Amino acid sequence: MNKEKIAKEMEETMTALSALLSSFSQEEINRVPFEGSWTAGQVARHLMLSNSGFLEILFGPDKEADRPVDQKVEQVKADFLNFTTKMQSPDFVLPKAMIYDKTALLDALEDIKAKFAVVINTLDLSKICMAFELPGYGYFTRWEAIYFVIYHNQRHSHQLGNIFQKLKDTAGTIDLRQ
Repeated sequence: MNKEKIAKEMEETMTALSALLSSFSQEEINRVPFEGSWTAGQVARHLMLSNSGFLEILFGPDKEADRPVDQKVEQVKADFLNFTTKMQSPDFVLPKAMIYDKTALLDALEDIKAKFAVVINTLDLSKICMAFELPGYGYFTRWEAIYFVIYHNQRHSHQLGNIFQKLKDTAGTIDLRQ
């Protein structure tokens, strides 16, 4: 386990996410780029919900690992960085269709990034988190959970890039305020 490496990957991923979200105007944050899509604001809210949930898991009860600490990392990476696969979000992290404030979203993501830095620098990442069992994966070590967050954020950064491009390519988009 290399804490410096995982800290750097988390920092780079969250910084890139914030930079991408910053590239949207306040108006674009709340535009639906095509039917069936989330807005950029909804994507950011989904990440806030998911990342905050993982922080609770990471600070929750744990136990000693009885397997390699990074056993599930490659599977999570393969699943989440396969952009041809459509995934369904669990209900508890579904974002509402509403008007989102760009500054508030960016501030919340920055706060979450700082909290993950604390986790990485202060907690034992080899322990298994017992607060929540992820469907299809089971219980994660803190190491695996952090990589889940990294790859999940990278997946949605890719989605935000697609939304941004679609908004730039099309003039006729659906505005939630209508």
